[in-house]
Amino acid sequence: MGNSLVCFSPSHKKPNNNNNFNREPSKRSPYSSPFLSSIASTRRSNGSSKKKEMLADDLLLQQQAIEAVLLFQNHQKNASSIPLNRSTSVVYPSPGQQNQSFTKSSSSRQRLRSDAVSFQPLELVDKQDVKTDGLETNHFILVHGGGFGAWCWYKSMTLLEETGFKVDAVDLTGSGVHSFDTNSITSLAQYVKPLTDMLEKLGDGKKVILVGHDFGGTCISYVMELFPSKIAKAIFISAAMLASGQSALNLFAQQTGSNDLMRQAQIFLYANGKDQPPTAINLDKKLAEDLLFNQSPAKDVALASVSMRPIPFAPVTEKLSLSGTNYGSVRRFFIVTQEDHAISVPLQETMIELNPPEQVFRLKGSDHAPFFSRPQALHRILVEISQIPPI
Repeated sequence: MGNSLVCFSPSHKKPNNNNNFNREPSKRSPYSSPFLSSIASTRRSNGSSKKKEMLADDLLLQQQAIEAVLLFQNHQKNASSIPLNRSTSVVYPSPGQQNQSFTKSSSSRQRLRSDAVSFQPLELVDKQDVKTDGLETNHFILVHGGGFGAWCWYKSMTLLEETGFKVDAVDLTGSGVHSFDTNSITSLAQYVKPLTDMLEKLGDGKKVILVGHDFGGTCISYVMELFPSKIAKAIFISAAMLASGQSALNLFAQQTGSNDLMRQAQIFLYANGKDQPPTAINLDKKLAEDLLFNQSPAKDVALASVSMRPIPFAPVTEKLSLSGTNYGSVRRFFIVTQEDHAISVPLQETMIELNPPEQVFRLKGSDHAPFFSRPQALHRILVEISQIPPI
């Protein structure tokens, strides 16, 4: 969501009905380096063949991404009949400047660490060093951001499962392969229902670690208020970490006017007519690469281009009611993505100051999608947090 909701004043430009993603060669491609440009005059005979190779590579990446999506969807549809060892996504059928105007956190729990801690993972996790049996919980639930789906966590799911954790990635209503019209979502409760259903089904005494990205931060905050005893820790990854009385719209409106790329990328959808409020927000897929995936591999950008869906507008405007007794009792951690073009570092720091978590981690070199751009570093932080003993 934050990925597309930095400025919420709907512009009256006409929606771009061409949502096909015609990828241009990556701006980070080695073929566009100054060195190669300087010797281009001596290699004109090879120029045509290189262009053909680049085009073929891009087409292959898009084809692989489409195949990955189809495989992921087929796996979810048949998850009940095919015995697999991997955790699967939950699918439900259809039925920067700081602004001090916001309320401080309602949390009544004293922070264990008064200062934010910077952490830069440098090495891969040694699977033999990770002990999951004696933890408060070894169960992660991954909650995607606005426009994304469970598919975006495929690297994190693989790494966590290989390290011995149980992992679920949920498709929120109208997201991923969840078959519901995004324009028909009218409340946060409706949007988050797949997640609340999952928590309701947890066995007695069972706990999970919730991980929310982007607008997923609002979603996990909502369920933290409902099920505090079932959540051991909550991890916000460049996510909307709100105080009581805030909406994601309030929060991300702080960046209005300061993010021209976001403003250009937004396409507001009006399923109920232009005389009514927007029903959803889409992104211009040609601009999404620089906005969301400026550090991500081309194959993951291609995957996102064929998988992302519109973001429901009503949940974004809904203010949360959070109490110190429930929401405030859950241990919170925040991961700052330091090359983020969608939710700026100053805005992330504002959320941290106004609603302080127990600990802050920082991912250098990460864009808005660290599960694509820095999967190993993100994995190390998630494992690090899981190892923190209960209070």
